[in-house]
Amino acid sequence: MISLRLAALNIDGVLLDDTFSPVIHHFVVSRGGTYSAELERSIFSQPQVVAGRLLAAAVGGGMTGEEALAAYFEDRAAYIARHPVTITPGTRDLLLRLRGAGLRTVCYGGLGKDHFDHHLGRYAELFDGPGYVCTNDIRPGLKEITEDVFGLRPGQALFVDDVARVADVARELGTAFVGHPSSFVHSHQRALMREAGVRHVISDLDALDDQLLHRIDRAMNPQTLWRKPLSTAGRAGRA
Repeated sequence: MISLRLAALNIDGVLLDDTFSPVIHHFVVSRGGTYSAELERSIFSQPQVVAGRLLAAAVGGGMTGEEALAAYFEDRAAYIARHPVTITPGTRDLLLRLRGAGLRTVCYGGLGKDHFDHHLGRYAELFDGPGYVCTNDIRPGLKEITEDVFGLRPGQALFVDDVARVADVARELGTAFVGHPSSFVHSHQRALMREAGVRHVISDLDALDDQLLHRIDRAMNPQTLWRKPLSTAGRAGRA
């Protein structure tokens, strides 16, 4: 690799299946709220305390942010009981491919490390540094992971995430980004990534192959990493 030194992989929605979008959608619509792209944009990849306040507001403000967050996690526990968390197909092969390309790898997400240990502990030896970084207090955490944890420049890291808000920050920092948006039927993330100018969007982990890795590595500049994004006004009109 010429430029890249690190691949940072989001846990829920990338290495594990998306168990957040369906629960957030159900939380909102089952309580009489309206689910929209703008709501999704505002809530996803936020610290839990912020997300709780936004969820409460989305359903009419009849509960506090803490109450909304507690209710959300109750809903999520019920959802997971019916739909157990699964590892995304191709996870191990992707980790081996990234390491074979000479990249250090790390996993990150908003839940505690016990979530990583429980679901991905079998692959712990395929991650570097702390293995997992909880980003709840530093959302979305790109700068902190790259600079503070690994001592690298933003232009030396590749982030793979399922949320367009993370792509916006990656673009500002000059960090490489690959989108892996949710396939959930009500998800707006694929459209939001397109509006954000994300050039590399994949539907399965096998698509992040050696060819794409080297293409990204050779093209670490805004003209080739990103498409021209829609204007802010254009995005709002489509929310």
